[in-house]
Amino acid sequence: MLYRNVHIEAFGYKLPENVITSLSLEERLTPVYDRFNLAFGRLEMMTGIRERRFWNNGIPPSQTSTIAAEKAIANSKIDKGDIECLLHTSLSRDFLEPATAFLVHDSLGLPPTATIFDISNACLGFVNGMVTLANMIELGQVKAGIVVASESSRHITDITIDEILQDPDITRAQLKRSFASLTLGSGAVAVVLTHSSLSKCGHKIIGGTIRTASEHHDLCRIENDTYFFDPNTRPSMSTDSVGILKNGLVLASETWEALGKELRWHNSDVDKVFCHQVTAVHQELLFDTLRLDESKGFSSVEYLGNVGPVSLPITLAIALDEGHLDPGDKVAMLGIGSGLSSIMLGMTW
Repeated sequence: MLYRNVHIEAFGYKLPENVITSLSLEERLTPVYDRFNLAFGRLEMMTGIRERRFWNNGIPPSQTSTIAAEKAIANSKIDKGDIECLLHTSLSRDFLEPATAFLVHDSLGLPPTATIFDISNACLGFVNGMVTLANMIELGQVKAGIVVASESSRHITDITIDEILQDPDITRAQLKRSFASLTLGSGAVAVVLTHSSLSKCGHKIIGGTIRTASEHHDLCRIENDTYFFDPNTRPSMSTDSVGILKNGLVLASETWEALGKELRWHNSDVDKVFCHQVTAVHQELLFDTLRLDESKGFSSVEYLGNVGPVSLPITLAIALDEGHLDPGDKVAMLGIGSGLSSIMLGMTW
């Protein structure tokens, strides 16, 4: 897919106030660590994640999504009356019905003519939202819109720790499948996309590619169809981390090759690379597999953990704040989510 008229106008994001170290999570698991003779510091050593952030109890996703969206709109200098689409792309949502997008739309005071709905696709949801909005802009259906997400991982992390502690017969294999849940973090991010006729900047999405390997749909599961905010539900995540890594790298390689052909880019053409933040190990192996210079990347996983669909866009947003991108840079966004599916986008900054 190629675009001629889609611009990234601005990002906005919000980080939670509460910093939760990996060591503090391990200390809660002391009885299990003692049983299996595991050394403290293992979580950070294996993932590179020293800490993550959690929202205060009782904060719904719509509230923090609204904050991130307000910042993105303010940064874009686009009038709210010109926002014709809002897509909410989190796994976390306020409740099953209606879509969380409605609460964010109402809180922002966007026009009643705006198209609004939720998109949920594991860690790829935000990039799915960007592609959906970009397609609408390119087709002339809207001139400006916003994609937003807020993830809240405190609940699922607490449930995972409780289940581990309450299972007297837990095995090392079962513990390993729960491990990914301890890498999760929280955060909120939004991006405003516009048609070139409205844009006040030169940041363009020029195209992208999509590849799916749905035969691997069983590698990560949350069995309960529920929303993460409800204190009375117990969503439990089970992840084959090795399977996700092995097959995800194969899929990423195929998608990256297709992106190069679509955009006529070679690895040497790319100036900056942003990928979904799972662990530091995943990131290192991804750059190695794609034969990319790791110095072109930017990492947030060490202090944010895996924030699901928020991870990739919030990493780019933070990099922008820190002056990591220069005018004229060719930028790649490498998205992937369980299922498995990958979307990679190319941009000129």
